[in-house]
Amino acid sequence: MNDQLDMLDHAKRTALDLAMRFGPKLMVAIAVMIIGAYVGRWAGRATDRWLSSHGFEPPVRRLTAQVTRLLVLLIFVIVALQNVGVELLPLIAGLSVAGAGIALALQGVFGNLAAGLTIIFTRPFREGDYIGIIGEEGLVANIALFDTILLHADQSQVVIPNRKIVGEILHNYGRIRQLDLVLPVAYDADLARVRDAVDEVLRAQPLVLATPAPLVGISAFDPGALKLAVKPWVAAADYVTAGGAISAELLAALRARGVAMPIPRTDVKLVQSAP
Repeated sequence: MNDQLDMLDHAKRTALDLAMRFGPKLMVAIAVMIIGAYVGRWAGRATDRWLSSHGFEPPVRRLTAQVTRLLVLLIFVIVALQNVGVELLPLIAGLSVAGAGIALALQGVFGNLAAGLTIIFTRPFREGDYIGIIGEEGLVANIALFDTILLHADQSQVVIPNRKIVGEILHNYGRIRQLDLVLPVAYDADLARVRDAVDEVLRAQPLVLATPAPLVGISAFDPGALKLAVKPWVAAADYVTAGGAISAELLAALRARGVAMPIPRTDVKLVQSAP
């Protein structure tokens, strides 16, 4: 019983001694790290604002701001560890050995990281562009270090690992897209009146861009009708909405001008066999 009390008393004295020796240093180290977190956050935001004022792309701004914040925090962590009395050289050596094993285990993650840096700095596409890649199409909503997010017209998202993008054939439509609408017109219709109706609709439609100019012309001669191609330019985000709106407005404009739409007709002849 006395041995147990002696051990407990020894443990208390040891804990008190450690608290007296390292307690103040530990409190200072914690305070330094808290201050470092705030300073790092402020430095990251200041860096982002400066890059934004100089016209840098959002992915570059985010990456640079994150690196700045982490570097500032790392400096404060080193100061805190030195204040506690931690030897940095053995710690760095141990982290190097552990880092080699971690790198082997996380090859896919580092592959995405390297690909993300490639995308950010070579800029094959930017946020806001409409792209097609590996069977997927969508508006680029976000470019991050590890993945890129595409936004579909139905507001669903596709997350593509960056290593799947680099090295693949990529179709970048840019920030604007050209609609390809087909307007059937009867052969006996007044083409000048039809063209005036189309031009009026395109000029009045707010989603249609004035530059580049829309393309309008006959694209095919079908047996039952002329095919008039109507190809206005719209913002990539408005592609689906604009197509439906313009089609409805074209139909209403032609009806208002008395232009009849061709209706497919099939003639059936009955041949009576000889008795």
